[in-house]
Order: sequence, then C-alpha cells, then structure tokens
Amino acid sequence: QVQLVESGGGLVQPGGSLRLSCAASGSVFRIYVMGWYRQAPGKQRELVATITTGGRINYADSVKGRFTISRENAKNTVYLQMNSLKPEDTAVYYCYFNMGNDYWGQGTQVTVSS
Repeated sequence: QVQLVESGGGLVQPGGSLRLSCAASGSVFRIYVMGWYRQAPGKQRELVATITTGGRINYADSVKGRFTISRENAKNTVYLQMNSLKPEDTAVYYCYFNMGNDYWGQGTQVTVSS
C-alpha cells in the first residue's frame, strides 16, 4: 500500500504565495514521475506540473513563471511553490506519483480571494 499525504493548502489573497507538499509512504519503490494536478468547480482535472526522476519538468502554460515544482528523493516528497497567485488558481490540488501504477493524494484546497 502507498499513501500520499498532502499539506500546505489554504486561503490567500491575489498576488500571494503558498507552498504545497506531498509525501509518499508505505510500499514506495521506484518513482518515475511526481506531479500536481488541480480541479476547479465544474471543470475537469488538469495538469499543473510534473517532474521526472531525471529532473525533466513540465508546466501548464497558465502557471509558467509563477509556480515551481521540486522533489526531495530521499523523503519521497514533491513540492509546489506557488507565487503570484490569481483567483483562477482556485482549485483542489492533487499530487500524483507514478511508480508503474498511478497514485493520487487526497487533495488540498487552494483558494485565492480578497
């Protein structure tokens, strides 16, 4: 069994910052890809950012230059630093690990509002 535990969501004003974390525990073996997705009300889940074992990074166009994904392999943890947040970034954010199978976190709410 693999568990992904997220933290770091919350309410922030436009222009503010948040940092999300997601740690994997349990039967964690080789991790190929870590990433973050988000789902806003009434919309489909969409990719935010991914990072591979080799360090290859992919960002959604809507977050390029504002969000930074990073990973700490020794802790099986992925981070998402979100700066210059906008109201349209409001969503439930899910972390994602690919270890041959796909694993998802429980989701953490990010609300950007004044």
